[in-house]
Amino acid sequence: MSEPRTARQIRDDVAAGRSSATEACEAALERIAHIDPSLNAFQTVAAERALDRARTLDRDHAALASLPLAGVPIALKDNLCTRGLTTTAGSRILDGYRPPYDATVVSRLERAGAVIVGKTRCDEFAMGSSTENCAYGPVKNPWALDRIPGGSSGGSAAAVAATMVPVALGSDTGGSVRQPAALCGVTGLKPTWGRVSRYGLIAFASSLDQIGPIARTVEDAALVLQAIAGPDPCDATAALAPVADYAAALEPAKGLRGRTIAVPRRLLEEGLDAGVRQAFDDAVEALKARGAKIIDVELPHNRHAIAIYYLIATAEASSNLARYDGVRYGVRAPLDPGDTLIAMYGRTREAGFGPEVKRRIMLGTYVLSAGYYDAYYLKAQQVRTLIRQDFERALASADVVALPTSPTPAFRSGERTADPLKMYLADVFTVSAPLAGLPAISIPCGFADGLPVGLQFVGRPFDEATIFGVAHAYERDTDWWKARPPVSG
Repeated sequence: MSEPRTARQIRDDVAAGRSSATEACEAALERIAHIDPSLNAFQTVAAERALDRARTLDRDHAALASLPLAGVPIALKDNLCTRGLTTTAGSRILDGYRPPYDATVVSRLERAGAVIVGKTRCDEFAMGSSTENCAYGPVKNPWALDRIPGGSSGGSAAAVAATMVPVALGSDTGGSVRQPAALCGVTGLKPTWGRVSRYGLIAFASSLDQIGPIARTVEDAALVLQAIAGPDPCDATAALAPVADYAAALEPAKGLRGRTIAVPRRLLEEGLDAGVRQAFDDAVEALKARGAKIIDVELPHNRHAIAIYYLIATAEASSNLARYDGVRYGVRAPLDPGDTLIAMYGRTREAGFGPEVKRRIMLGTYVLSAGYYDAYYLKAQQVRTLIRQDFERALASADVVALPTSPTPAFRSGERTADPLKMYLADVFTVSAPLAGLPAISIPCGFADGLPVGLQFVGRPFDEATIFGVAHAYERDTDWWKARPPVSG
C-alpha cells in the first residue's frame, strides 16, 4: 500500500489541482468504513455532510490556494460542539444532543478549508486514560487490538494512527491528547492554556482543559494549531497574545544545534517501564548527537502532581457537571408518580452518568465541602503554584524540558478498570504541564514490547514555536513517525 498523505500533502495537492477535496474526503470515508469496525474509534461518521462540504470547496477552486487546510479530512473528539451533529462527550446523559452552534475551533477549521468527516469516541466527559469509560463502547489500539489506545482522546488518536484521517482534534486536561498520541504512535500537542478558544468544548475542568491536534507529523500539528489558535470574543479566557508563525519554526536550518534540553532524571527513577526508559534514554542521546545540550534539572514538587491534579480536576468537574440535572441540560429520567424534584435529579444522574464520572463528582464535591475546602482544594492550588515555579526555574536555563509521555506502553483492555489509582498513574508525566498552564508535545520515539513509546517536550508559555522546532528536528532525523500499525493495512 502506498504511504498515506499527510495533511500538508493533501492541502498542497488540492490547492495545486493535482487532486480534489472530494477525492480526499471519499478516500477518508472509505478507510473509515473499512478499518473502523475493528477499532470503534468513531462515534459518528458524517459522510453526506462531509461530501457536500468537499464538493462546495471544489466548486470554488480559485479560493483553494489561500486556504491553509484546503480539502483536509479531519475528525473531532465528541466533546466539541458541532452544529447539527450528535455530540455526546461519551455520556448517556447527552444521548442524542445536537448542538445549535459550532465550537470556535470547528468554525475556524472549516474557514481554513478543512472537511469534518466525523466525531470520535472519548472517555465520558473526557474523564479517563484508556477510552474504556465511553458509554458507547471502548476504543481499541491499532497496534494491538487487545490494548487500550490511551485516553481520553483515544478515538482521535486511533483514527490518526490507523490513517483513517491525517489529523484529528482532542482535548487535554491531564494528558488526554499527549498520552493517547504516545500509546498509538502519533504526535499530540497540548497548547498553552488560553492559546486556543474553549468555546464549544464541553467542560471537564475549566482551568486545565485545552483543545489540541493529534497528527502523524509535527508539521501537520503546527498547521492545525495555526488555524485554530488566537483570541476569541466568545471566550474571555482565550489569550490576546499574538499567534506565532509556526511554519517558520520548522525550518531545517533551526535544527537542534544551540538548543538546551532539560531532563529531570530524578523524576524517572521509579515507576518507569524498562522498555520506555530505554527508548527515552536513546532519544535523549539522539538529541545530544544532533547538537542539543542536555542538562539535568530538578522538578521537586512534580512528585505531588497526580494528587494535586485529582484534587483540582475533580473539584472543577463537580462544579461543571452540576448543570446536568435533566432540567437545564441532559436527558431526563422518566418521572415516577409522586416524584420530587430532588428524586428526579438523582435518578437522572444515576442513569446518565457512568461509574468514573460519578466517582470524580463525589471526590470533587467532598474536596469543596465545608471544612475540607482549605485542607484540600486551597492547599492543592498552592502546590500547583510551586509546580509552575519549578518549571519556570527549569525553563530559565533550557528551551524545553524532556520527559517520557507515559510510564508504560499501552496496557491491556480491562487491566486497570478495577484499580482507579493504577489507572490515574498512567498520567504521572502529563498532568504537570496543564497544572502549570504550559504547552507540551508528544512525538514517537521508539517501541517497547512492540508498542509505541512517546517522547514529551514541555515549553514556556505561548512558546509552541520552540517545542515545534525541537520536535520537528528530532522527527526529521528519525523514522519512528513513519511506522504504521498492522490494522492500518
